[in-house]
Amino acid sequence: MRYRTLGRTGIKVSPYALGTLMFATSVGNPDPADSARILHRALDAGINLVDTADAYGDAEEIVGRALKGRRDEVVLATKVGRPMGQDPNRQGASRRWITTAVEDSLRRLGTDRIDLYQLHRPDPGTDLEETLSALTDLVRSGKVLAIGASGTPASDIVEARRVAELRGLERFHTEQPPYSLLNRGIERELLPVAQRHGLGVLVWGPLGQGMLTGRVRQGRATDVRRAGMMRAFGDERRLDAVERLLPLAAEAGLPLTHLAMAFAISHPGVTSALLGARTMEQLDGLLAGLDVVLSDELLDRIDEIVPPGTDAGPLDQAYLPPALRDPALRRRPADARSAA
Repeated sequence: MRYRTLGRTGIKVSPYALGTLMFATSVGNPDPADSARILHRALDAGINLVDTADAYGDAEEIVGRALKGRRDEVVLATKVGRPMGQDPNRQGASRRWITTAVEDSLRRLGTDRIDLYQLHRPDPGTDLEETLSALTDLVRSGKVLAIGASGTPASDIVEARRVAELRGLERFHTEQPPYSLLNRGIERELLPVAQRHGLGVLVWGPLGQGMLTGRVRQGRATDVRRAGMMRAFGDERRLDAVERLLPLAAEAGLPLTHLAMAFAISHPGVTSALLGARTMEQLDGLLAGLDVVLSDELLDRIDEIVPPGTDAGPLDQAYLPPALRDPALRRRPADARSAA
């Protein structure tokens, strides 16, 4: 395993990281003992970065129990910000919620520190200085060692760095965006910005939310487990790209999953790619491709199918900033339009 440095933290992490959404018994593996075995198998293979979130059902608790006796082997990352129930104050990035949520995560994880604490999504309703101030206090207390973000637009990354420098606060050390053979939009701005400012980048969805497993084909989608995936599978551009990538992988003598994972970690701006194995079979299948390196010729042919900096259709669960989500922010008032 060739480890990489996580941004400018000095922490060394594996190019494959273990995502644990599928450890949640409500959406993934219903057997916590089996999830623990998957985690141990990943650690034994050299994976040392484990990523979870407070919003992943009971995943934090399952990870915490599984890590007993092996905690120091792991760079443990979790996230805050997604809703935790109906209470409007049990979500977001306010100081009030962050200081409560971190204690809850520490308890569930059974640890005295979180190596990487990430803001799960931007919170436009909270002043950025308020959020960074709260996270800075956690770093200074030793409860958190480094902070990061997820789903953050490039402009917001730059703004967060500016605020941190002006106020003497902790800077985000990492960003966690979606990235795959099918969704390359972050190559346009986010990855260059992350490289310029020394952020580690942990990408999620390298298998295109299941579309790059080879099980989903035009006219015969199979093994569809989530309604969100169904929406993604309905996009013909993504299905067409998969049909063109499959023979390319076969020509290279690779399963499509190995091609997809190797692609995700080939960009110099990407530190690690999160794999979300639900079963031991899935994990072993992905680990078998850990040493795959794609040639320049193969990468050129991938560029012909999905050009750099483009997305082959929308990605389910991707963050939409207010400027895109709220029509009122991109339309002049009706009276102003008529006056023009």
